[in-house]
Amino acid sequence: MESVILKPIGVVRRGASDDEVRQEPRGLDSVIEISPEYQDALDGLEGYSHVFVLGYFHKLRPEQTGLLKIRPKRLTRYGLKVEELPLVGDFALDSPTRPNPIGLSLVQLVEIQEGRKLLVRDLDYFDGTPVLDIKPYQAGYRVEEYRLPRWATELALKAGLPPSESL
Repeated sequence: MESVILKPIGVVRRGASDDEVRQEPRGLDSVIEISPEYQDALDGLEGYSHVFVLGYFHKLRPEQTGLLKIRPKRLTRYGLKVEELPLVGDFALDSPTRPNPIGLSLVQLVEIQEGRKLLVRDLDYFDGTPVLDIKPYQAGYRVEEYRLPRWATELALKAGLPPSESL
């Protein structure tokens, strides 16, 4: 297979510490600084309420990349022990541990500042995270009916979360 080379289009700037982001990114504001050469790509983005942000997880430890199976450790925040959690494939979890350290986050676009700075809310990336792409949220992306695997709903309930909570 060929190598893929990606060039960041910008970088995340935020006042929150990495620990604050790990705890609860919802409600936190961030600024995505778009590189000057990509500023024209923002034309027409103003007015969208939400955007997808693709980022490169630059702070992953070497042991966090390349794994194909992991445990949904996010649930340990809710009292579950690691040994109670099933070992599942990376693609079954919303975890930063991936074969390729690429993230996808749906955020609220609050405003565009100074022509190339996006003020966004609920971004779960750390300060300095390279941004690879931005895509507007479209009404057609909404899914009214969906299903989750039994193991995921059972774990969410065991942790005291709504069955639809993302793991």
